[in-house]
Amino acid sequence: MDELIKNLGLILNTTLMYTPPLLFAALGSVFSERSGVVNIGIEGMMTIGAFAGVVGTLLTSNPWLGFLIAGLAGGIFGLLHAFATITCKADQTISGTAINFLAPGFAIFLCRVLYDSTETHSVDLAHKMPRFLKGLFQGTEGIFRKGGFLDNVFNTYATAYLAFILVAVVWFVFYKTKFGLRIRAVGEHPKAADTLGINVIRIRYICVILSGVLAGFGGASVTLATVSQFRPSVITGQGFIAIAAVIFGKFKPQGAMLACILFGFCNGVKVFVGSGSAVSPHLISMIPYVVTIIVLILFVGKSHVPAANGKPYEKAR
Repeated sequence: MDELIKNLGLILNTTLMYTPPLLFAALGSVFSERSGVVNIGIEGMMTIGAFAGVVGTLLTSNPWLGFLIAGLAGGIFGLLHAFATITCKADQTISGTAINFLAPGFAIFLCRVLYDSTETHSVDLAHKMPRFLKGLFQGTEGIFRKGGFLDNVFNTYATAYLAFILVAVVWFVFYKTKFGLRIRAVGEHPKAADTLGINVIRIRYICVILSGVLAGFGGASVTLATVSQFRPSVITGQGFIAIAAVIFGKFKPQGAMLACILFGFCNGVKVFVGSGSAVSPHLISMIPYVVTIIVLILFVGKSHVPAANGKPYEKAR
């Protein structure tokens, strides 16, 4: 029984390690989609954030500064996507696809320039993202003991707590503030919002840039808390899983959170099952992606997509 509880704690700990990157990116996607701009460039923005977070941390020896630099890098590509889709009225899907090629390519190019490799140097243990509750249960017994159930569940990185706090903040912004009401109005009926004096272009710019910033945070939470360095394949697929979480969550922050926890749990199960298993690791690694496909098949038609999502807005003259 003790072994079962310990294993469950390990799975939950891994879930809390894999959920935050998806959650940051999903919250960013919620901002963009609810304002009426499709952003499938989340994957690329996460990748540039993953790179910038490591480089920023290596240069400043401060993971929090690296984390902020990652958000800035993601925001720059968010601005690029906003300019292409809102000002130039480019096809939003094509622009997002271009970001998914451009951002990783730019990250690898800079990696070659700075480190003569496609990988960065590793972030040392002293400069990794801190674990806020590390050692809290030291010296206690039972499920509280070091390595016990609660220690495994709560001994996680600071980004996990930050991501879940951010869900509450984003929910409050969307449903309890004038700015959130304007975002929802712009995403549903931009012309009506315009007639009421809401600056549709400005709101969409802010939301798309925010989506890049949050995606950058998501990328940095991978490289500063999980793998400790940037590699070209470090983000692979996570941006698209985050977008699937937003669809599954009906374009709401709280719904996206539940979906991200589900996908994070699938990753936790994948890691747990993969350790010492006779099953091919390639089959086990498919678990999160298979679940993503199943979720999309079952729920994509039931989600209420904002009415103006994907439609460029032309101000009436």
